[in-house]
Amino acid sequence: MTGGLLLAIDTAGERCSAAVLRLSDGEVLSAVDPVIGRGHAEVLMDTVTEAMRAAGAGWRDIEKLGVGIGPGSFTGIRVAVAAARGFELSLNVPSVGVTTLEAQGQPFWADGPVLAVHDAKRGEVYAALFDRGGAVLAEPQALAPAALPALAARAFGALRLVGSGAGIAAEVLGLGSDRIASAEGSAPIGAVALIAAGRAVAAPPLPLYLRGADAKAQAPSGLRAAPSTGTVNP
Repeated sequence: MTGGLLLAIDTAGERCSAAVLRLSDGEVLSAVDPVIGRGHAEVLMDTVTEAMRAAGAGWRDIEKLGVGIGPGSFTGIRVAVAAARGFELSLNVPSVGVTTLEAQGQPFWADGPVLAVHDAKRGEVYAALFDRGGAVLAEPQALAPAALPALAARAFGALRLVGSGAGIAAEVLGLGSDRIASAEGSAPIGAVALIAAGRAVAAPPLPLYLRGADAKAQAPSGLRAAPSTGTVNP
């Protein structure tokens, strides 16, 4: 390889994911995304190494980083964001953040609006709404399932549902199972890479926490809640 690659990582869900994408044409050269449940910190570097090897890439080939910033596992999000920051500093390359919800919607939004819903437990869901082509109609937010009809009303056309909460949304919205495009809980790492490739570099990515941790938080580590992600650049 002679450069021009993007490395994408995501550990916000049950998968520990890494992918390598060629920036010149957007081709995903490799993707590794085993389901591990927990323990992302111990597995992530091996996953990255496997993805790099499969793509025939070396560290000097990496020119940009993409990282999944959630919503998802409180601890898992921190693992990927911290790793991306380490790569950014050691490789002297920029990084951009991609939300779980937009990555889940990306494979399906070419044909119409997509409602991405993550089952957040405790009687809540995380949701975001995207129009055809990925334009953001509603930013990621935590809400009760009963609030989903008002959110979905912002979309025009046949709505597709994605995410671990897609079944919940279908029931609340009175839609059939045929409107569920995917019930996968993790972000597709190829979609994370594709979105990151087209996203402008700004400040270093921050975790997207839509509510506090289920467990008592440890001492502060300097990570802050992420601001609005803004318009998606597919």
